[in-house]
Amino acid sequence: MPKFAANLTMMFNEVPFLQRFAAAAEAGFTAVEFLFPYEHAAEDIARALKDNGLQNVLFNMPPGDWTGGERGMASLPGRESEFREGIAKAIGYAKILGTPRLHVMAGLLPAGGDRDIARATYIDNLRHACAEAARHGIMILIEPINTRDIPGYFLNTQAEAHAIREEVGADNLKVQMDFYHVQIVEGDIAMKVRRHLPHIGHIQIAGVPERNEPDTGEINYPYLFKLLDEVGYDGWLGCEYRPAGGTVDGLGWFMQFAARPATT
Repeated sequence: MPKFAANLTMMFNEVPFLQRFAAAAEAGFTAVEFLFPYEHAAEDIARALKDNGLQNVLFNMPPGDWTGGERGMASLPGRESEFREGIAKAIGYAKILGTPRLHVMAGLLPAGGDRDIARATYIDNLRHACAEAARHGIMILIEPINTRDIPGYFLNTQAEAHAIREEVGADNLKVQMDFYHVQIVEGDIAMKVRRHLPHIGHIQIAGVPERNEPDTGEINYPYLFKLLDEVGYDGWLGCEYRPAGGTVDGLGWFMQFAARPATT
């Protein structure tokens, strides 16, 4: 059966961030993920994890000026030094939190930008990130994101992501497959899981098109959960969705899994 990690950036927003760990544990989750930890001291987050018996399975590298609209720096020429500082900062947090995976956001391709130059920058930065992360046993992830939610995002399809993964050539680089984005951009989720399974490092879920609970919308999640068991996926499923109402009120879909023991 699948194992689920609550995304604390999107879920349990009824309470402040550091209180969401207890809320997730009380709801039955044994693991969490979040977008960015950097507004809080790593030691405070580590304490919240330990106090509530939770694992942190994933967070994102610093994305640049998030409030100003930036969505990563990895493909942006001229931002290499800032990107490398971000890698060091993320690894520092990951070591304290025991986090095994870091997502590197590609960034936005500016209007009129040269895609070939951006791609070369992306690959060089990923090679650096993978080399630094490998020293600490950390996996680096890249994620195709739909351009409806993030117009201009550099990486959009599974094929593009796996081509870049192959060109980077690092053993600790894998693809983060968010079923929400896959369905919006290209569909055919089940066959893409079968095709790319050995190189999928993390999966995320949400209903389509509203990005609410996974038991709403057009994706047949019960079928996909059975498929993941069938193909032997043993990683986490990050619940990166926006609750339609109260977080706990929308967890009916999850309750059948809540008593499962945690595994890394």
